[in-house]
Amino acid sequence: MEEESSSSSPKMTSGTRETAVNSSPAVAAHSEGEEIEVLESTDVVPTASEEQWKSMFDKYDPEHSGFISTERFRDLLATHSSEIDPHKLEVLLALADGNGKICYQDFVNLMTNKRSNSFRRAILQGGRQLKGCSSLRDEVGLGLSQRLVRHIAYETLPREVDRKWYFDSYTYCPPPWLILAITIAEVAVFMYYGVKLDRLVLQVSSPSFLKSPLPYHPQLRAQGWRYLSYIFMHTGIEHLSLNMAMQLLVGVPLEMVHGATRIGLVYVCGVLAGSLAVSVTDMTAPVVGSSGGVYALVSAHLANVVMNWSGMKCQFKLFRMAMALVCMSVEFGRAVWLRFYPPAFPPCPNPSFVAHLGGVVVGLTLGVVVLHNYEQKLQEQSLFWIFFCVYTLFVLCAVFWNIFAYSLLDVRLPPPP
Repeated sequence: MEEESSSSSPKMTSGTRETAVNSSPAVAAHSEGEEIEVLESTDVVPTASEEQWKSMFDKYDPEHSGFISTERFRDLLATHSSEIDPHKLEVLLALADGNGKICYQDFVNLMTNKRSNSFRRAILQGGRQLKGCSSLRDEVGLGLSQRLVRHIAYETLPREVDRKWYFDSYTYCPPPWLILAITIAEVAVFMYYGVKLDRLVLQVSSPSFLKSPLPYHPQLRAQGWRYLSYIFMHTGIEHLSLNMAMQLLVGVPLEMVHGATRIGLVYVCGVLAGSLAVSVTDMTAPVVGSSGGVYALVSAHLANVVMNWSGMKCQFKLFRMAMALVCMSVEFGRAVWLRFYPPAFPPCPNPSFVAHLGGVVVGLTLGVVVLHNYEQKLQEQSLFWIFFCVYTLFVLCAVFWNIFAYSLLDVRLPPPP
């Protein structure tokens, strides 16, 4: 009977099992928490490993219904527990405790590292916790790389089930390359201009500093790349050091958890919002430094920690948050002081500090939504689309402002560098 079930299931072309195989389900716990429904559809191409788990599931589902009862599911776990990662076993047990049936596709997704948001939602909607499971902190015999991943999990994720999932699934492939690449490029550009200008401190005081093709300058605002490329120029080594420290300490862990796409989105949006905010509110000032992107990442992370305060288990979190705020305040204070300090070459003022504020606004809105749930797709979050549309509207308004407002207001701009 088992062989017949196993051999016939791959050939099925209709029925409920086909729906389960070709769907990406979302688990909806009913008021009694006893049913699981398949709500969404999308094509899934089975792999060899999926076929292996499919065959195992079929042995306990002779009716080919796409579901197995909790009792049969517990028999499956008892028989094959040695083949299942212990942390995944805990999630499966928690799911079994909360629902009367187990869906085939959710089981395969979990076992093949294609976790959907349905598992966490099914557990949390029922108000259930993972019972009788040990904490990641109790793991022993871990290598250096594993301890680093565990540390990152506790730094960024508020739920133990998410921390364990991340710990089991992270492979350093791809590595956190984006923030590292940006930082290396910033250091390389700074050292190049340090040699060229023959100064490392307050490079902005050099008459050739703004002649670079990288900084944003109001007279050259038609050169669109300057709204982003200004991040590679810094006023001096003190400016670069503070930005680089916050960028690496916050950006690299966030990229390891959320990926380069999400972190890059927050970073670039913060950078662009910073230069556009300056062009609207501080119209005569240039812009340099990566503070817009850095403040977007740090603000989003700190807001995420505050919103999930009880769940965040990082050590000395209050002290570390205070230190992060101190570093941000020192950097912002330095920028404000420099902006109103008499410029070395009037009438061109020193670089603006408004880019910092633009980055903070992006971090507290778009950034919080992006970092809120590391496993849910952004396009599935309505709040993401709301903030993204608001951000897009701001960008469009700022573009029109740059095209028309300067001439209409008859702004007296400093001469081009």
